[in-house]
Amino acid sequence: MATPGEEVLVAHAIAPVPGSTTMELALKIWRYNAETGAKELRRYEVEAPDWATLLDVLDIVKDKHDGTLAYRKSCRMMICGSCGMRMDGAAVLACKTRMWDIAQSGHEPVISPMGNLPVVKDLVVDMSPFWGKIRAVKPWLEPGYDEVAEKERIVSQQQMNVIHKEALCIMCGCCVSECNSMESDPEFLGPAALAKGFRFVGDARDQTAPERLSDLNSEHGIWDCTRCYFCNERCPKGVDPRDAIAKLGAESIKEGIDHDMGAKHAKWFVTSAKTTGWLRETELVPKTQGIVSAIKQTKFALGLAKRGKVPPPVPPHVADRVKESRALYNLVKEQGRDGALGIVQGEHALGRIEFTEEAGVRELAPELQPGVEPPHAEG
Repeated sequence: MATPGEEVLVAHAIAPVPGSTTMELALKIWRYNAETGAKELRRYEVEAPDWATLLDVLDIVKDKHDGTLAYRKSCRMMICGSCGMRMDGAAVLACKTRMWDIAQSGHEPVISPMGNLPVVKDLVVDMSPFWGKIRAVKPWLEPGYDEVAEKERIVSQQQMNVIHKEALCIMCGCCVSECNSMESDPEFLGPAALAKGFRFVGDARDQTAPERLSDLNSEHGIWDCTRCYFCNERCPKGVDPRDAIAKLGAESIKEGIDHDMGAKHAKWFVTSAKTTGWLRETELVPKTQGIVSAIKQTKFALGLAKRGKVPPPVPPHVADRVKESRALYNLVKEQGRDGALGIVQGEHALGRIEFTEEAGVRELAPELQPGVEPPHAEG
C-alpha cells in the first residue's frame, strides 16, 4: 500500500503466454537527473506474467506508463551484459532476475543504478571509467611473433581450462559495482580489469606474462584488493574475479615479482602460519614495510606496549592445530596452472574449514588434498 502523499504509478501487464498466470507486485525505482542533480524514489505497481524478469517489469513500466524511465538492455539472454543494475543494494542482471518469488513474498524491491560508476540518468551509468581500466590491462593477445603460421597452432583443452572462467566475462560491471576497494580508491584497477588481465597472463599463447604481471603489480593493482569476495558473489556468469586476482598474485610471486608491500605481507603471513600456526605480529611490519619503516613506527609501538596491546615477540608455543595450517600450505605450494593455482584453493579451503561441536568434540572438515578443490560444507 502507498503511504500518504506517495505517488503510485500503476502499469498494466503485457499479454501473458497462454496457460501462464499473472502476478502483481510493487517496486521502487531511484530516478536520477545528472544535469540537475535531482533524485527521487518513485513507487510503481505492476501486473506482469508469472515468468517475468526484472527487465520485463521495467519494460512494462516504460511501455505502459512512464516512458521517461532510462535503463540499458539488449540481448535479454544474459549474454551482452547491458542490463546491470542494483536490486536492494546488490548488483544483478535485470534479464536474469526472476520476480515471481519477490511478488509472492510481498516485498517491494528498490531498484537503483550500479555503484562505483557515475550516473547518467535513472539506471544508466557512465561506463567510461570501466572501459578505461579494461584497456589499461592490454586485453589482447601478444603471441610474440608476426609471421603467418604455416599450420594451425593447437592449444590443448587443459591449457584453455586455465582461463576458461575468465573468458566467460560479459563485461556487465556487476563486480565493479560491488567492489569495496574501488569505493575507497577509485583508481584501483578493479575486479573486471584484473580478471581480464589474468585471461591473458594465463593464456599459453601469450609471451608477455612477466611484463603484464609487472604492470599489474603497480600502484592500484593486484594487491589493493580487500578480499571481500563481493565480486565473486555478484558475478552473474561465475567468472569469480577474486579468484583471478589470487591467481595473478600467485603467478607474480612465482615469477619473483614481489616488490609490492601486499606481496611481502602475503609471503610473511604464509611463512608465519606455516611455521608456528600463529600470526607473528611483531615481525609483520618489518617484513612487510622494511626495517626503516618499522623504526619510524617505534613511538606508536611503545604506545601500544604501554597499554598492553603488543603481543610477545616470540609465539609462546606452536599452535595446537598447526597441522591444519601446514595442510593449507601444502595445498597451495607448487601448484600448476591446471588447477586454481594453489592460492585460490587455499583461500577457498580456509573459508570452508568448519568445525561442529558435538558432545564437546570438535570434528574437522574433510581432509585437504593438494590439487583437489575442497567440497562445500553442507548446511
